[in-house]
Amino acid sequence: MAKRDFYEVLGVARGASADEIKKAYRRKAKELHPDRNADNPKAEAEFKEANEAYEILKDAEKKAAYDRFGHAAFEGGMGGGARRPGGGMGGQGDFASAFSDVFDDLFGDIMGQRGGRGQRATRGADLRYNLRVSLEDAHRGLQKSITVPTAVTCGTCEGSGAEGGAEPSMCPTCSGMGKVRAQQGFFTVERTCPTCSGAGQIVKNPCHVCGGAGRVQKDRALNVNIPAGVETGTRIRLGGEGEAGLRGGPSGDLYIFIEVDDHPLFQREAENLFCRVPVSMSVAALGGDIEVPTIDGGRSRVKVPAGAQSGKQMRLRGKGMPMLRGAGTGDMYIELAVETPVNLTSRQKELLREFDALSEDNHPETSGFFRKVKSFWDGMKG
Repeated sequence: MAKRDFYEVLGVARGASADEIKKAYRRKAKELHPDRNADNPKAEAEFKEANEAYEILKDAEKKAAYDRFGHAAFEGGMGGGARRPGGGMGGQGDFASAFSDVFDDLFGDIMGQRGGRGQRATRGADLRYNLRVSLEDAHRGLQKSITVPTAVTCGTCEGSGAEGGAEPSMCPTCSGMGKVRAQQGFFTVERTCPTCSGAGQIVKNPCHVCGGAGRVQKDRALNVNIPAGVETGTRIRLGGEGEAGLRGGPSGDLYIFIEVDDHPLFQREAENLFCRVPVSMSVAALGGDIEVPTIDGGRSRVKVPAGAQSGKQMRLRGKGMPMLRGAGTGDMYIELAVETPVNLTSRQKELLREFDALSEDNHPETSGFFRKVKSFWDGMKG
C-alpha cells in the first residue's frame, strides 16, 4: 500500500513552519493515542504514521530531502528499518525521540525542568494568616504587628543545606536532570529521580541544624499595614514574606485574609453603615432632634419629622466607610424604631386613655387597615 503524503498525514500545507508542524503533530498525538482509542483498531497504525511523518518533517535536512524526492529519499521510509540521511535506523527509537520532544513540550513546564537541567532550589510555599480587626480599625486603617510561624533560611549553612555552606554535588542517578527516563515498548516514560527527588543535586554532608533542607522553622514578627476600608474577605499580599525556599530558593508570599468583627451599634453593607435608633412615642409624634453616634467616634444631630413611623430611614452623607479601592466615603443610614412605653404609672395610663379617645382621626394607617378588614369580612359573608 502506497504511503500517504507526510504533510497530508499531519494536516498541514507544504509551506508550513516548524512550529505549525509541531502543533499539528501534538494535536494528532492527542487525538490518535492508543490509550484514548481502545475501540478503534486503526488508531495505533495512524498514530505511528503521524509519528513517522513528524520525525521527518521536524528535521530541516530530512524535510528538504522529502520535499525534493518524496518517500524515495529514505529508501523505503522509516517503517522498513532502512538507514536514512543523517544516520540512524527507522523504527521504535525514532518514535520515542519524536514523542519525547512533544512530551517535553507538554509537560516540561509542569516539572520545572523544560529543556535543561534540574533545579536545586525550590520556591517556598505561600502562607495564609487570618487577621481579625474591629469595625473602627477597618474605618481608620492601622498598622498591626503579627507573629507568623514559618520556615526561614538556615543561618548555619546559609540555605545551601550542606555542612559548612559547601555546594551540593550532582546527582549520580539523573546526572543533574532531576528526572529519569525508561523505555517501555515504543513509549518513553519520564519520572522524577528517586535519588534526589527532582532536585538534580544531592547533599553528601547535610547541615546539622536544618538536616539538609536549607531552612528551619521559626516564628517571625511582621508589621502589616491595614488600609482604611477593608472588609471581611479582603486579601493583602506581602511578596516574599512566605516560607523560605528549599536550598536557597526564593521565598513564597504571605497572604493576610481580613475578617471584620461585628459591631454592637453599626451594621455594614459595602461602604454604607446602618444604625437602628430608638425614639420615644412622643418624639416620633411631635418631631424633635436626637443625637446619634458615628463610626469615627463623633456625634451627629438628626431632626426627626413629626409623625415619623418605625422603619423610617434618614441618611447622613459621608458618615459611612471609606472605599478601599477608589476615592470617596459611604453614607450612614439612621433607622428609627418607635418605642412603646412600659411600666406606666396610673396617671400615665389615664392620660393615654384620654389621648386615645381623642385621637380617632390621628391614625390613618390603622383606620385604613380596619376598613379593609371590614370589607374582607363582608365579602366572606356574601
